[in-house]
Amino acid sequence: MMIWDKLANESKRILQIAGKEAGRLGHQIIGTEHLLLAFLIEDKIITGGYFDQALGLSYGALYEDIINIVGKGEAHDKVLKTSPRINNILLSAEKIAKEINTESIEPVFILFALLEEGQGIAAEILRKYEAQPGQTLQLVENIINSGVGQKENYEEIEDQEIEPEYQSPIEKGETPYVDKFGLDLIEKAKKDTIDPLIGREKEVERMIQILGRKSKNNPILIGEPGVGKTAIVEGLARKIVSKDVPDFLLDKKLITLDLSGMVAGSKYRGEFEERLKNVIGEIEREGNIILFIDEIHTLIGAGGGEGTIDGANILKPALARGSFQCIGATTIEEFRKYFEKDAALERRFQSILIKEPTNDETVAILKGLRGTYEKHHGVSITDEAILEAVKLSTRYIGDRFLPDKAIDLIDEGASRLKLVNRKLPEDFINLEEETAKKELQKNEAVQGEDFEKAAILRDEIEAMKKKISEMRIQWQEKNDAREIKLVAEDIANIISEWTGIPLSNISLEDKEKLLRIEQILHERIIGQEEAISALSKAVRRSRAGLKNPKKPSGSFLFLGPTGVGKTETAKILAEYLFGKEEDMIRFDMSEYMEKHTVSKLIGAPPGYVGYDEAGQLTEAVKRKPYSVILFDEIEKAHSDIFNILLQVMDDGRLTDGQGKTIDFRNVVIVMTSNVGVDRIKGISKLGFKASESNSNKDTEEKILDEVRKAFRPEFINRLDDIIVFHSLTKDETGEILELILKEVIDRVREIGITELIIKDDLKKKLLEDGFNPEYGARPLKRSVQKYIEDPLADGILSRTIEENKGVIMDYKNGKVVLENK
Repeated sequence: MMIWDKLANESKRILQIAGKEAGRLGHQIIGTEHLLLAFLIEDKIITGGYFDQALGLSYGALYEDIINIVGKGEAHDKVLKTSPRINNILLSAEKIAKEINTESIEPVFILFALLEEGQGIAAEILRKYEAQPGQTLQLVENIINSGVGQKENYEEIEDQEIEPEYQSPIEKGETPYVDKFGLDLIEKAKKDTIDPLIGREKEVERMIQILGRKSKNNPILIGEPGVGKTAIVEGLARKIVSKDVPDFLLDKKLITLDLSGMVAGSKYRGEFEERLKNVIGEIEREGNIILFIDEIHTLIGAGGGEGTIDGANILKPALARGSFQCIGATTIEEFRKYFEKDAALERRFQSILIKEPTNDETVAILKGLRGTYEKHHGVSITDEAILEAVKLSTRYIGDRFLPDKAIDLIDEGASRLKLVNRKLPEDFINLEEETAKKELQKNEAVQGEDFEKAAILRDEIEAMKKKISEMRIQWQEKNDAREIKLVAEDIANIISEWTGIPLSNISLEDKEKLLRIEQILHERIIGQEEAISALSKAVRRSRAGLKNPKKPSGSFLFLGPTGVGKTETAKILAEYLFGKEEDMIRFDMSEYMEKHTVSKLIGAPPGYVGYDEAGQLTEAVKRKPYSVILFDEIEKAHSDIFNILLQVMDDGRLTDGQGKTIDFRNVVIVMTSNVGVDRIKGISKLGFKASESNSNKDTEEKILDEVRKAFRPEFINRLDDIIVFHSLTKDETGEILELILKEVIDRVREIGITELIIKDDLKKKLLEDGFNPEYGARPLKRSVQKYIEDPLADGILSRTIEENKGVIMDYKNGKVVLENK
């Protein structure tokens, strides 16, 4: 027997009134607020006037409250459905009737269930009128116990069959919860709003194979983010629509569950669980729905507050019964974290590992999707752009997976191209602005009752609008006729925006610049021909794509005395390779001399102090994956630090304290050391060329002997090159002086000194005091501070140097002399 048949005539009348009130308000579904309105209309009959007398709740006030909360639409007399909450109230009323052995469901039972529900708009309105739920329920319970308001006490109602003016989803076999919290992928596929699935035939076939099993017929797709797990399920939906599946799948619906939507708004304990149970119940009742739960790991723990069970424990019994089928999708990490720990849940699913597609497979996928993106963006995507997207995304985006990252490149590249080429002409924009001004003037003329002027302006506006329409048609026709092509250069531009690497270094079109790298480095690094040559060769190998793709772009050990340009070379290398000096990450290894300092670099393991803090090295590379990492004075580091560097130099990756793998394949590692410095003090040149003197070769061998003693063989063997910087000669120091003075001249120009001329006598004094082969260029900088910057500062503050004029500096009679030019 259906619930409608169990309702007393007055209960049916209450639901009829609720339906009519919903229609009057222009609402499309009968909710608790309409039921409350019906009870208020029948207040005297059912509660003896409780709502009116005790609460002061009138029909007009309640009507206004409902409009304020829900709003009002256009009145109608349609047959309406009840809300899921009303259905629950009717079921609760039926239970009350059974408990007191009454055959029919009386209105007071429905009222009791409505008040006990405590949720919905009706409950919100009653709280506004300070109705105490406990007292109100007690009143209704007393009415039930006393028999007041039961059938024999109602005003006489004709004993006739009252037709229902509402539709109950429970009775009709419909699926309100599935409709609310699910999305039908079959319908999407019919409307062709799902992208086509290219490849993945084996994975789809395996999924269909598992769905066809008698038991454990629930596939779960496991793979890294972006490899195409969701696309495979959508591909199954397209196959069902095209009838390219076995017969047992032909009449199936494929519904994807919106877990976040189910959790959202479930503020009361157990509300999420109730929603999930209702969804599962509807799917079991229908029998032809396959449920797809993307990111299924989020179900574990969802809703699991105190006194409740989480979503997975609700899912397990239904899966065990085999009463419905479910497809899950999650990442490898989340599967290990959640599913492998819950054996009862894991055994209900059959896992399918979705691997990242190869470059060739990704190219085929992109070609298959090309039409979709061309239609959306209105551009033509060339094969070269597709190949470049796959190549560059593989090379420069290490923390994401194919095909997702390559698709993103194509999508954003096409969007950027459309943005540049689809802008409205300036004349068109100006004319529209002029038209808007004329509209304002016309309105002002009408308000001022200057109708003659308003009529003139109206005619002008009409003419301008006609011209705008013609211009738009011409512009559209011109755009439609012009083919906009997405090419490889556009993809390189997007990569450059994402990573910050100069475009020329990505496309490798600027080959001359790579061939002239020695000359470019020599503009900033004076001398050190052998070091610059060795470094340039390594950079060319890397940029030409000849380096091992699993290793960092380069690993170098710079040897030499202090102040000869080791750190400066690392800075220039960062600027040349990645665009700016700030892309050098520096670590002073004197801070990492103790064993425990390893955790500073990679982060503390779980259970240790500082676990929540990221490692200094891993976090820096995560934020700047394209950079030069400088380990200064590497010989001072603890031996455990070298164990970490061995892994980085060999595999190009490092796992931090939280278990995340950081990609080091796009960094250049530079380590500096003073090992063997005592061997090269006083030597003017040191190198590898056959033309060097035997003494220099011997000195070099002695330095390398010292390096072999200081560092382990496995560390030395992983280096791309060991580069020795020689002590600076006086001539080289003079060239460095010119570079330092140029920097000073540029700085003083910014503060109002138009020209700074430094005489030769002062330059000789600077070189005389600043040259020291043992300490390199650093004494020279101190000399410039003493003889250039300090006198300039005194002159500016004492106003002996006039603003917006030049200054001449000389050295006479043992002191620095300043003159205004």
